[in-house]
Amino acid sequence: MGMFSWLGGGNDRQLADTRYAGRESASDRAARKRRENHRRSITKTAAKAERWEQQDRRRFGGRR
Repeated sequence: MGMFSWLGGGNDRQLADTRYAGRESASDRAARKRRENHRRSITKTAAKAERWEQQDRRRFGGRR
C-alpha cells in the first residue's frame, strides 16, 4: 500500500509547503510578470512623452 499511498488523498497544503518550499507559485509568477510588464510600459510611455516634449520645445523655440 505504501507505493499507492498518494491515491488516498491527504493534506495538499502540507505537501505543497514541504515539496515546493522556496519555489515561486505559478500564480505568484504570473502576478510578478504582470507587474514587471506594467512598470516597463509606464517607463516606456514616460520616455516617449519626454521625447515629444523635447521635440516640441526645439520646434517652437525653447522656453516660453
